[in-house]
Amino acid sequence: MIIEEASIEAVESRLHQHKQFFKSGVTRPIQYRKDLLEKFSAVIKNHEAEIIDALKKDLNKSEMETYATEIGILLEEIRFVLKNIDEWAEPKKVKTAKTHIGSKSYTVPEPYGVTLIIAPWNYPIQLALAPVIGAIAAGNTAIIKPSELTPSTSALLAEMINTHFDPRQLFVIEGGVETTQHLLKQPFDYIFFTGSVPVGKVVMEAAAKQLIPVTLELGGKSPCIVDETADIPLAAKRIAFGKVTNAGQTCIAPDYLFIHKSKIDEFITEFKKTVIEFYGTEPLKSEKFGRIVNERHFNRLTSYLEDGEILLGGNVDAGSLKVEPTLMKPRDFTVPVMRDEIFGPVFPVLEYEELDEVIDFVTERPKPLALYLFTSNPITEEKINGSISYGGGCVNDTLMHIVTPYLPFGGVGESGIGNYHGESSFSTFSHYKSILKQTTKFDLSFRYPSGRFGMQIIKKLLK
Repeated sequence: MIIEEASIEAVESRLHQHKQFFKSGVTRPIQYRKDLLEKFSAVIKNHEAEIIDALKKDLNKSEMETYATEIGILLEEIRFVLKNIDEWAEPKKVKTAKTHIGSKSYTVPEPYGVTLIIAPWNYPIQLALAPVIGAIAAGNTAIIKPSELTPSTSALLAEMINTHFDPRQLFVIEGGVETTQHLLKQPFDYIFFTGSVPVGKVVMEAAAKQLIPVTLELGGKSPCIVDETADIPLAAKRIAFGKVTNAGQTCIAPDYLFIHKSKIDEFITEFKKTVIEFYGTEPLKSEKFGRIVNERHFNRLTSYLEDGEILLGGNVDAGSLKVEPTLMKPRDFTVPVMRDEIFGPVFPVLEYEELDEVIDFVTERPKPLALYLFTSNPITEEKINGSISYGGGCVNDTLMHIVTPYLPFGGVGESGIGNYHGESSFSTFSHYKSILKQTTKFDLSFRYPSGRFGMQIIKKLLK
């Protein structure tokens, strides 16, 4: 399936329609936003079968994995937003400084306007529509650009959005690199991008030329650390879950493992048991195990298998674009598998003796999007979380921090700028306008150049 590029004229026309629609004020009433979110939820539910089918075609995702990671997470997010939007949208009073006696101060969340949401291919439904929930809740319009690497899902998103919603409120523009370039030249009011670090830099550069605010949800090499006090069978199961879900094509998947040298053999044994439990003795033949998105990424992943000693797995199937869950010992820290974000089911395993070795290794590299620590020692937990900067993560689990709407999700440094989910999504797509309402019943004259004893009073108040 080939996706045609959108012309610059089509992009400009659509943006103009959105600008006019937002200017009309239609999107601002809270009830309008609620009604739109209810409809958004209904459209997702009514297309459940089509979503499952599209993701099967594009990524060989199982029905359970699709519902858990693409559909259910969106429905829960909408439910949470609908429950809380009235409170979030209320003006918030703040304290009055003693220099402003007689006045009242408050902040008012207001929508930015027309937002651009550029989505990736790895979770092409969830990561396209989750930001839209926040954009709607905050009162914005949204133009959505899906990834051309998952063409079945891209076409489905266009059908779901463009035939069920006012095209001036929500609209999907399909296309490839050229279409994205057209979009990035436009004067959007906000850009929300999910994807790789290199493309994130391109997006930020384009936004900077017009001073457009951005959220960048990127990636990087997210470490997983298992110390000598960890429950190894449970750790292996939860780490395998985080690593092989969506065939490892997850921005917050554990990228490499640091494990205490006393536990490495037990971990390999338990990891193998888990893979068999999940996908049988031949994962490449399992319908539950996803495939790599395309041949280019498949070849990239298979090349990593040459970067060290295979400890487990290592088999591939070029016909189905599948790579077996693989544990490997890299030759050294300079090989590509230890430099690149892996984005697949290949898992480098490194052993350590002292925790400081791990901390030094991680902190000498770009700040990761996620970090996972498996330990029963609270001192280790405190030391890792106090020493390493990362976007978010889990202690004794993987991935699950992204599922709760009560936690903001986002990166730091090279792994991203800004965050979303739950109230953070509303905040991301809102500008908080500060307003001070001054009394007219009296006037403090000391602030004026002609004020008597002005300098003495100001010095007492401002110190």
